[in-house]
Amino acid sequence: MARTDENRRDRDRQEVRLDSPKGMRTRVLPTRRRGRGDTFGRATEGIARGMGTPWFLIGLTLFCVVWMAYNTLAPKPWQFDSAAIGFTALTLVLSLQASYAAPLILLAQNRQDDRDRVQFEQDRQRAERNLADTEYLAREVVALRLAMRDMASKDFIRAELRSLLEELDRRDADEAAFGGGEPAYGGEGTSTRG
Repeated sequence: MARTDENRRDRDRQEVRLDSPKGMRTRVLPTRRRGRGDTFGRATEGIARGMGTPWFLIGLTLFCVVWMAYNTLAPKPWQFDSAAIGFTALTLVLSLQASYAAPLILLAQNRQDDRDRVQFEQDRQRAERNLADTEYLAREVVALRLAMRDMASKDFIRAELRSLLEELDRRDADEAAFGGGEPAYGGEGTSTRG
């Protein structure tokens, strides 16, 4: 029973049904392998980049000059675009070129905007990381300064030892004066400390 249900589902999947979602349909025609989806965009940018060069403008100018010179100076039967009617074919060719140039330039600009947007986002993330690193390092420097401030320096330790020695000498002198005996460290009135 389960086997027949599976076979029925497989048959239904193999049938092309227009009322089923696109992902569930099988393809009627074999699909061809597509290359990189970026090929058209790169070609568009190349064309737009080429149209923005002085060489393109010089070439287009030379093309127009040759066209007009030929259609003006060539014998009448050889002319294909009359100067009398204002070089209509040349106008159409230039209009066609302009009608393709504008969208190609816009496509190239859109791709550049997308790249700029991605670059801006990466720069913003990098700046946030740098700011976080800088703040961390600043906190660490402050912590080190506070720790250094709390740390005893050589001068502080020497002063403390001197005050302790003076206090011990005073106590020994007081014991000797009141107790009548010798100081505990031996020797009368002379201190071996210091």
